[in-house]
Amino acid sequence: MHWKEDLAKIRIRKEFLPAFTVVANSLVWNTFVLGIFSGLINGVYSSTNGTLTFLGLEYLGIAVSAILGAMFFPRSKTLSLFLWMFVGGLASALLLTVRSNSSEMNMLVSLAIGISMGAGLPSSLAYFADTTSVGNRGFFGGLTFFLVGIFSIGFLGVAVSFSDMTLISTMVIWRIAGSAMFLLFCKNMKAEKKHRIPSFSQIFRRKDLVLYLVPWLMFCLVNEIGAPLAQNLFGSLYSTVGLIELVVSGVFALIGGIIADLAGRKRVIIIGFVLLGVDYAALSLLSGVQASWYIYGALDSIAWGMFASVFFMTLWGDLAQDHEKDRYYVVGGLPYVLTLFLPELIKPYVGVMPLTTAFSLASFFLFLAVLPLMYAPETLPEKRIRERELKIYIEKAEKIREKYA
Repeated sequence: MHWKEDLAKIRIRKEFLPAFTVVANSLVWNTFVLGIFSGLINGVYSSTNGTLTFLGLEYLGIAVSAILGAMFFPRSKTLSLFLWMFVGGLASALLLTVRSNSSEMNMLVSLAIGISMGAGLPSSLAYFADTTSVGNRGFFGGLTFFLVGIFSIGFLGVAVSFSDMTLISTMVIWRIAGSAMFLLFCKNMKAEKKHRIPSFSQIFRRKDLVLYLVPWLMFCLVNEIGAPLAQNLFGSLYSTVGLIELVVSGVFALIGGIIADLAGRKRVIIIGFVLLGVDYAALSLLSGVQASWYIYGALDSIAWGMFASVFFMTLWGDLAQDHEKDRYYVVGGLPYVLTLFLPELIKPYVGVMPLTTAFSLASFFLFLAVLPLMYAPETLPEKRIRERELKIYIEKAEKIREKYA
């Protein structure tokens, strides 16, 4: 089979190891530190406004530091990423003080955690893109997310079995150990290749980028608004559905990455949007039927996995081409970061929102988001797609010839 031959050509190169280390370590660390901090703040401050203040400062720290990091990290990316990871490990320890801090001190902790999360994330993803080619970036992105899912399941076991102090200590060790491994893998690497640095205005003036960015923003809005509504609907089963999603999305991140390298990024994205549209339509029509909840979990995790390999890892690196990629990953990442705040705003109103109407609107907007994608150019080079189509044609012709020979 032609796709098996393509995959057989892929080799894990030594250049990819530091990129995998910094990205996988960062994604796992960010996810758990964000969850730990949110849980601690919700436990200490009962009022919604108080919680929003601290989480808002954290998300603001992520967004602002990501923009600034993309501007300064490219000057010495390896050293900057190492320091970012190491300092992030130290910043994790601040979580141990949240319960005993004053409100003013916890505001500083919120900012510190946010900055330690966001400052180097775009540059780490740009580093990943620089160590992969356009022909295998989807596969390696999917592989990274697949392994992130495995690591996350292991840390969930720690979270369930041990105290917050143990989990926080584990995150400190995880982050610092990751920084040491990153530096070790970079030890014999060649000097960093310098690329042209585009301005943010140049990036936003690109029509192809906007055609992908608008659907991505619509998805982030629908996803974050829909999450507390789904939680309210599922009740105690929400955590079970979430665990299913974690496992399934990791597998489909790998599958989606492979498809993205074989058939193109745009096809994977459109499939994801169609699945999510059907997903929310099923919830709208069958919200009282428990089976629809598991259908939601399955389709949502499949789409999330596909989006993870393309929107988080692959697409913005493709669009950057031979330019410095840090700022492209900032632009692609900001819709996700800035919408993380929405569930906290929606939660007080989930009890009064008509779920059927909300899920119907979500489905409508997701199908609507496909329209810009129809006009978006494919970022996988046309030559690779045509070569693969030619291989398929030749294989079919050979089978027909053998049949009638």
